[in-house]
Amino acid sequence: MKGVKRRDFLKLSGTTLIGLTMGSAALRAHAKEILTTENQAAQALKYTPSSTVEGANCANCMYVQGKEGDEHRPCMLFPNHLVNAKGWCSGWVKRPN
Repeated sequence: MKGVKRRDFLKLSGTTLIGLTMGSAALRAHAKEILTTENQAAQALKYTPSSTVEGANCANCMYVQGKEGDEHRPCMLFPNHLVNAKGWCSGWVKRPN
């Protein structure tokens, strides 16, 4: 039986890991839906798509991810959902500078 060289194994392993990571990230990006106030998690955290708290909104929260300036962005508090950047919930924490 012919053995695989260590260098070839590492190249193949690294490429496979990158492929799996990028593939799963792409699938997650397409699986998101906009969070509504009818969602149970949104109700529990008192989510509103329009913040009434001055200086506090989803765009400046440490839990929000995604591209700065997008209207709807992913939030770690609401998996598989996008929140309005102008929204707010009781889980809001100011993003460190």
